[in-house]
Amino acid sequence: MRITVICLTLLTILIISCTKENISANENKKQMNTIKQSDNPYYSRTDTTKLNVPDSEWKKILPADVYAVAREKDTERAFTGKYWNTMGIGTYYCEVCGNPLFRSDEKFASTCGWPSFFETIRPNSVIYEQDDSYGMNRTEVLCGRCDSHLGHLFDDGPPPTGKRYCMNSIVLDFVVDEKQEKK
Repeated sequence: MRITVICLTLLTILIISCTKENISANENKKQMNTIKQSDNPYYSRTDTTKLNVPDSEWKKILPADVYAVAREKDTERAFTGKYWNTMGIGTYYCEVCGNPLFRSDEKFASTCGWPSFFETIRPNSVIYEQDDSYGMNRTEVLCGRCDSHLGHLFDDGPPPTGKRYCMNSIVLDFVVDEKQEKK
């Protein structure tokens, strides 16, 4: 009985400390978004006007790791991205320009190691290009506003679309719905 009480106490302490770390991480994320938005004159969650910004300009604005994926079509390693298993309720935006891309209710648990969605937030949120790199025949997914590389589209997703938008977390900006944030 005494061991059970000790185990439950330790478990409670662990849960409380993890919750505090998550709250702190969310506050840091909000601060980072504020800094990012002020440093990036092209970032807007409401403006959907097509951007024509040269890579030389993006290189000055974006962190090196974001630039590598967004502009040089790099890929983050599976199961390492910040959103591959995030299940919060909110909207996923392009990290580069703020374009709305996906809603969390379009996300599904995939075993591929990257955030996966079955549908975009609106038809022109993304654009598609043929990608034959690395000897594979794939469909590349680009941001419909800034042409940044987001990931790839596959035909092995769940209903209703059967599509799997396999995205790189580093080029996504997840914003929790305000109603969820207050809970």
